[in-house]
Amino acid sequence: MGRLLGWMTAALVCAMPVASARAQSTIDEVAAYRGADRIEKLIAGAKREKSLNLYTSVPVEDMNALVAAFEKKYDVKVVVWRASAENVRQRAVAEHRAGRYEVDAFELGGREMESLTREKVLVPVKSPVLGDILPQALRPHGAWVGTRLNIFAVALNTKLIAAADFPKTYEDLAGPKFKGKLGVEADDTDWFATVVTEMGEEKVLALFRRIVANNGISVRKGHTLLTNLVASGEIPLAMTVYGYKADQLKANGAPIDSLVLPPAVGHVNGVGVASHAPHPNAAVLFFDFMLSDGQKIMADRDFWPTNRKYRDVPEGMRLLITDSAQILDEAAKWEKLYKEIFLNQSR
Repeated sequence: MGRLLGWMTAALVCAMPVASARAQSTIDEVAAYRGADRIEKLIAGAKREKSLNLYTSVPVEDMNALVAAFEKKYDVKVVVWRASAENVRQRAVAEHRAGRYEVDAFELGGREMESLTREKVLVPVKSPVLGDILPQALRPHGAWVGTRLNIFAVALNTKLIAAADFPKTYEDLAGPKFKGKLGVEADDTDWFATVVTEMGEEKVLALFRRIVANNGISVRKGHTLLTNLVASGEIPLAMTVYGYKADQLKANGAPIDSLVLPPAVGHVNGVGVASHAPHPNAAVLFFDFMLSDGQKIMADRDFWPTNRKYRDVPEGMRLLITDSAQILDEAAKWEKLYKEIFLNQSR
């Protein structure tokens, strides 16, 4: 009996890599398939799988609109786990390293998607939709693809700041009329690094220090929260919100307006498929959806989608797209400066 149990245990141990290899082969094959019947195979497979697990940082109301449309079209249930982009990244990496393969797809900021790429959490998808996507939204490794551009904007409460006082440059924010009225998001190091690099490091670091020294700064975590605080009047002017969220609130009657100070900066949020997705067909189908049908939904909700069929960058705007890989490589430098200037001096 002892020898039999030992043999069975050894057999199970030997079989585990085979099973893992088979599961890996499945997602690799689905993600790479380019046959003429690709969409039919994906739909049939997704219907068999019945559901997919999505990790995201997208605001609830926006993701609900996307998920509802996907579920209605394909009759596949989407189970969403939402948290901050950094918390999603940490959970995904921890699960991957522990061999717990529960997630199928991600929709996160570019920096976090780039980090997941380096951890081998994502698998490239050979989608026919990629030809319609802005070149700036495609990564050389192909492990994730940009779904939308988050354009950084200044948001202002129109009851508290007159149109005549709207700033035209960052230099204007150092003036006395903005004393005690400014806010910034707690982790916008990608915006910060891009603006500082573009305008000149020594000059712009000195400018941001002067803005904070002269007028103070309120630091809040989360772009949606920060935008809502502008609309409520708690923070009259926020330096770094996502323009689409201010547009949404304005359309709903909130006393808020937004503007883009030069240089215009945007970063890419992206979609990716997990390299051990338990529902591979549903995951790849969702990937395609986010780059096609989902793009119209995002455009209708004031996002700037990356599919050129649905919405272009504002005419005449020279838009700098943050380099996710470079920001990740230089994270220590920019996080240190951002903390020194904004977080340590906030009041």
